[in-house]
Amino acid sequence: MAEMKLGHIYTVSKLTKEIKSLLEETFPFVWVSGEISNYAVPASGHSYFTLKDDQATISGVMFKNQKSRLKFQPESGMKIIGMARLTLYEPRGSYQLIFEHLEPEGTGSIQIAFEQLKKKLSSQGFFDADHKKPIPFLPVRISIVTSRTGAAVRDILNVALRRFSNTCLEIVPVSVQGNGSADEIKAAIDLVNLQGKSDLIILARGGGSLEDLTAFNSEIVAIAIYESKIPIITGVGHETDFTIADFTADLRAPTPSAAAELALPDKISLQQKVSDLRENLRGSLKTKIKNLNQTVSHLNSRLKSPATILYDFRLRLEDYESRLSNHMNQSLVHNRQKLDWLARSLQTRQPKKQISDLRQQVNLVSRDLHLYFQTKIQNLSNCHHELDSKLRVLNPEAVLERGYSISRRVSDRHVIFDSNEVEINDEIEVILAKGQLTTRVERVNDQKKII
Repeated sequence: MAEMKLGHIYTVSKLTKEIKSLLEETFPFVWVSGEISNYAVPASGHSYFTLKDDQATISGVMFKNQKSRLKFQPESGMKIIGMARLTLYEPRGSYQLIFEHLEPEGTGSIQIAFEQLKKKLSSQGFFDADHKKPIPFLPVRISIVTSRTGAAVRDILNVALRRFSNTCLEIVPVSVQGNGSADEIKAAIDLVNLQGKSDLIILARGGGSLEDLTAFNSEIVAIAIYESKIPIITGVGHETDFTIADFTADLRAPTPSAAAELALPDKISLQQKVSDLRENLRGSLKTKIKNLNQTVSHLNSRLKSPATILYDFRLRLEDYESRLSNHMNQSLVHNRQKLDWLARSLQTRQPKKQISDLRQQVNLVSRDLHLYFQTKIQNLSNCHHELDSKLRVLNPEAVLERGYSISRRVSDRHVIFDSNEVEINDEIEVILAKGQLTTRVERVNDQKKII
């Protein structure tokens, strides 16, 4: 057999290092699309997942610093496009992608972030109707949180001056887009609540793209609105624009101008309504006074003079006096007749005769009772003698005195009635009329024999 020549021999680590260098030099940065699966975030904050398509899978990782710049939260099942560095993990000899950037495939990252935050806050009750605070009918002081120079503040001021110019308007200027705008909006809402002077807050800005409305779609602004003790009306963008702030606010207006209209009633309409109510009240009072005057006139017509009233009372008093006198006379006659009847009854029922009759009854009852007790005692004595005689006949000692005895086993004191109840050498106790004997069985005879 021909001898096989060996070429350069690599160690595993050396080969792995060269493959790693080859991959990283050949694919320094690549754009990759696929579906995320097995997405996990351990305590380190880094994201580990698998990127797959219909035919293959590859491991991916995105470190915490790079992930903090994303505008959405990656999750399993999401299709993405990302820029990554291809590298090889030497301890396992497997290659993986280290992502520097991710974008949702199809839908933009801002829209994805909007939907994710909306779902999160909704599950926490931020949009629940029972948390909405009522909007005051006529606020004395309104704080407007918006840009100092935007069209929104001008629209709100124009509507407020037109609808109810007496209201005090406080402008709290903030940045409504760009870096730090969400923090400024939150700080403004917190400041108005801390001062506690305003009855209502209007949070507004003009229209713009979804990117321009980022501050109003932030969680920090939603929390500030949710925790505000003062009611908040939002008027952000155009009528078709909906933000997280709109869902969280106590009332959403389609535009800044509409927010001012919802916040303030129309002064002219209120004045007209007050005027109408005043006229209605004046008419009602006139009608009420007229009705009362008619009632007074009617009562006056029915009112009698004092002399007539006194005459009526005098007639009534005389009638009562006559009826009282008749009643007293009848009562005296009745009581006199009753007294006569009682006197006659007392004469027919002399106490001495009643005492004599009762004494005879007592003597008869006493004699009958004495006879009853004598008879009862004699019967009980006879019964006692009869029972005593029976007891003497049935007394076992009487049987023993006639010459008989009682035998029983010493071991269990069982009374013996049959010779078969004992065995040879059993100790037997014999009870006599006078004294007892202890014997031992030497023979057992089971034949009956009368002595």
